[in-house]
Amino acid sequence: MGVMDAIRGAFSFLGSRSQTEERIAQYLVREHHRGRPVQDILHDHYVTNRCTPDQIRRMLERPEVLHALGEDLVLETKATI
Repeated sequence: MGVMDAIRGAFSFLGSRSQTEERIAQYLVREHHRGRPVQDILHDHYVTNRCTPDQIRRMLERPEVLHALGEDLVLETKATI
């Protein structure tokens, strides 16, 4: 293992997303496609028990979430968090 590999490994967490955030993002998109409003989904106990408001804001900035929900809807939702 080289020095660069060691440095990359030590700081790999900076660019990674948590598994919890991945699951919540999938849940958000899935429930929205089923017709539920984003605000209702974000107030589900499943979301509020697993994510802080900062984590939710970060999740709403993810490109795949923006695309799935619509950028206008996400900006509106972030303003209320």
